[in-house]
Amino acid sequence: HPSSQDPSLCSGTDLLLASVLTGCVDYVSTQGLVLGVYESEREDDSLHLTESAAGVDRVLSGKLTELLKISGPGLKKGKSRIFYGLHEDFPCIAVVGLGRNSLGVCGTEYWDTCKENIRAAIAGGCRVLQNHVLTHIEVDGCNDSQSAAEGAVLGLFTYDDLKTKKKTRVTTQLHGSGCVSGWEKGVLYGEGQNLARYLMEAPANHVTPSVFADTITNRLAPYADHVTVHKRYRGWIEEQQMGAFLSVSKGSEEPPVFLELHYNGCPDNAQCPLLLVGKGITFDSGGISLKPPSGMDAMRADMGGAATVCSAIVTAAALNLPINIIGLAPLCENMPSGKANKPGDVVTAKNGKTIQVDNTDAEGRLILADALCYAHSFNPRAIVNAATLTGAMDVALGSAATGVFTNSDWLWEQLHKASVVTGDRVWRMPLFQHYTRQVTDCQLADLNNVGKYSRSGGACTAAAFLREFVTAPHWAHLDIAGVMTNKDEVPYLKKGMSGRPTRTLVEFAAGLANQA
Repeated sequence: HPSSQDPSLCSGTDLLLASVLTGCVDYVSTQGLVLGVYESEREDDSLHLTESAAGVDRVLSGKLTELLKISGPGLKKGKSRIFYGLHEDFPCIAVVGLGRNSLGVCGTEYWDTCKENIRAAIAGGCRVLQNHVLTHIEVDGCNDSQSAAEGAVLGLFTYDDLKTKKKTRVTTQLHGSGCVSGWEKGVLYGEGQNLARYLMEAPANHVTPSVFADTITNRLAPYADHVTVHKRYRGWIEEQQMGAFLSVSKGSEEPPVFLELHYNGCPDNAQCPLLLVGKGITFDSGGISLKPPSGMDAMRADMGGAATVCSAIVTAAALNLPINIIGLAPLCENMPSGKANKPGDVVTAKNGKTIQVDNTDAEGRLILADALCYAHSFNPRAIVNAATLTGAMDVALGSAATGVFTNSDWLWEQLHKASVVTGDRVWRMPLFQHYTRQVTDCQLADLNNVGKYSRSGGACTAAAFLREFVTAPHWAHLDIAGVMTNKDEVPYLKKGMSGRPTRTLVEFAAGLANQA
């Protein structure tokens, strides 16, 4: 090959061959490097490397720029090129396209486009290097090291605990002189969402209510000086008169657990500005109103609300956020048996309201009703609950955004502001009395657990049902059913359970902490 005498003239496989011939590559090395390049603003623009990429280019006497120019057209957003043997410390370098540098918050997309582009590009570059069996990757901060870290950590996540053949385990670190504190924060944000993904992805026989509670307890153990964990069992639940919660759990052989977390980031302040509640159905068969078998395996993630809420508190503790947070997670299975709820049964919630259970597959709102009643005993400034509650939300918004139903404009603004930063978006949905009347017009009890027009406005009637157990002036219900899984919609998340919107909950809590 005529170019084998000068590795700067070749790229990809040709460059690997040239590197072998000239002895420039060390196959024993397991280190890789991800660098960013911006898309040209105009057709006549030259390459626009990030600060870290430009530094590497200087060390290589301009060879990186030269290779990028001769190896094809300018790198578009999300695309990558791999170069071999250029750098003695990094035998494999991935250069990724970051899109245009001039972009920011988009008024139609409701996110920061630059941040999203960085997350996607870095995730893609890290995956490529992981496929090259590299075990350590240094990552360009791309002038936003938090987003770069989130992309790296989220992009490399794989749940393969139960497989014999596992993906290469990769460690990452910031390359160069970027913002170390931003990188560390991004790593914690990403690891928090990955914890939720891990819990949601695991089979239901491996993450039962008790295993879920133990997992979160263990993850909070390093922060025992400012975190208190209470695992409440059936006797306590009965004492609290949580009849709705108990009615769902009685169909399963697995005992229910009511997990209560107290994160005291402000030990001198006894007030609780934020209370998070998560639906914890560790498997949802639909009960007597049995779901169709197709896709039922995904119902191992019906505890996504509890997973995201608890993971957000773990992350808040790791970040040492100066805020007090209480987390509540009613955990149980919804199974068919001779003891399970039957359509038409009437149960009594903690606040004394009676509920006609016309659909046993609408069980999430039953366990949340009791948890929301209990939440008010702490007199929090704001209550936010998260739940994979309705298929109707998936129909309405798909995976684009979490649906938010709230009685508070202030609370909506805080959640929306946080979601713009994280790119894990939220969208406000209606809490009209129109929907309330559809759950209070009930033949046998105070409330029906489904709207009288069945599927019409199903996500809205579910929210209206929950509102009947809320008296707090600042409450928000997050229906995360549509964002529960990822196929290819979010490029920095692989196919599977998404763990959304954990980062938005963390950013929201951080925003409240800054207001204190």
